Formats: sequence, C-alpha cells, structure tokens
Amino acid sequence: MTTEQPLAFRVRHVSCERGDNLVLDDVSLDVKLGQILALVGPNGAGKSTLLSTMSGDLRPTAGAVELNGSAIENYSAKQLARERAVLLQANTVSFAFSVQDVVHMGRTPWMKTSDEETDARLCEQAMRDADVEHLAHRSFQALSGGEKARSSLARVLAQDTPIVLLDEPTASLDLRHQEDVMVVARRLADAGRAVVVVLHDLSLAAAWADEVVILAEGRLVHHGPPQDVITAQTVRSVYGIDVHVLTDPSGRLVVVPERA
Repeated sequence: MTTEQPLAFRVRHVSCERGDNLVLDDVSLDVKLGQILALVGPNGAGKSTLLSTMSGDLRPTAGAVELNGSAIENYSAKQLARERAVLLQANTVSFAFSVQDVVHMGRTPWMKTSDEETDARLCEQAMRDADVEHLAHRSFQALSGGEKARSSLARVLAQDTPIVLLDEPTASLDLRHQEDVMVVARRLADAGRAVVVVLHDLSLAAAWADEVVILAEGRLVHHGPPQDVITAQTVRSVYGIDVHVLTDPSGRLVVVPERA
C-alpha cells in the first residue's frame, strides 16, 4: 500500500486575464511535496503566469490556489517568504551589492528566528550548490547573465523553504550548469521539498521531472509522468514540429527535432 504524498499546492479552475487577453484558462492541478513538477509549453503559453499565481504574487481572475491546504491570499508576505522561494526570469539588483550580499538576502525572511552561524552555513552551502563561491566578492552588477542567474539561484536556495519555484532557471546557463541546476532540484525534491520549474528544454524536463505539465494558449493540455506526456505526437500537436523521442543509455528521454 502506497502513501499519498502531501500537497504543497492545490490549483483549482484558475484563470488570469491581462487586459483583454485570457492568459490562463481554467487550470487545475496538484503539486506534491517530494517531487519536481516541470511546466513546459510554447512561448506565451502561460507558464510564468501560472507560477506567479502559485507564488501568491499574482491573484487570479477566477479560481483558487491553496498553499498547504489554506487559501494563499490568507498568508502574509512574511509567511509566504518562509514557505516558498521564487526565482524570477529577470535577475536584477539596483545597487552594487556583492554576490555574497545578494545570497545573504535570502535569509531575510528568517530574521530574528535564526542565528548567524545557521545563516552563514546555509548561504555557504547555497553558493557551493550554485557554483558561485568564487564570485562571492564580485559586484552582482558586473556579472554575466549566467553568473547572475546562478547567484540569484543561490539566494533562493539560502532562503531554505519547503517549496521552491524556479522560472526558467537554465535559460542563460551553459550545458554543465544546466545539469547542475537540475541536480540541485532533484536533491531538494528527494529531501521532501516541492520544486516547480518552468523549462523550455523538453529533454531536461523529461530527464529530471517526476511530473510534466504542458500548457498551450493558457490551457493545461497534458499532465503526467514524462514518459506519458512527452511523446512525438504530443510535441507535434503542441509545438507544431516533428521530433524523435529517444531513450539515452540511462533510460531517460531525449527530444530531438527532425531535421532535413
């Protein structure tokens, strides 16, 4: 007899409008602790909007989001910051803070509840996991796009929350660091945390996610394990491109476009 994993989020019939555009249309899903859920889909499908509704940063036009069984709007900003950490697509800092300073900002929600030793340990671990230890004293503003992305990820990891929401964390990274990010996500999920990650790379989603959600034109069109969701037929219907879905030596799926 298997034990059902507890839920981090319940998303029920969520719709979001921006101006005259219906960006999300009646989306429902559960997000379980101890799993990686990948959100994939074409540009403009509503992936980042869905992530924002789950984070509590965007209130839906219709429907409801529950965090740990309670309506997300009932949480204060501080309570939310202790439950979920969010990595946005834009990695900007207004002042010339060092990378070390930016990472330590992740501990702000826990001010007066943790000691300096704990804060320092968590920040050092986060910087190791994101491979930015060697950048600790560099100005954040002077970093490359990929270095900023990894430093921002370290800040999110230092926040040390049971839920981690990542919006395109691999977009500006080289091949090695893309894999590093997903290894960290896997480690978090294996430790019982919920990880929701927006990805464009279907091979990364297939290789690392426990469940995949495909969005198209604001609607949830497929949801399930990668092997059930990421198929040549599905990719063709959603993205309008023919692909080969192969299996690598480790048994993970790889999505390769058909090329003349």
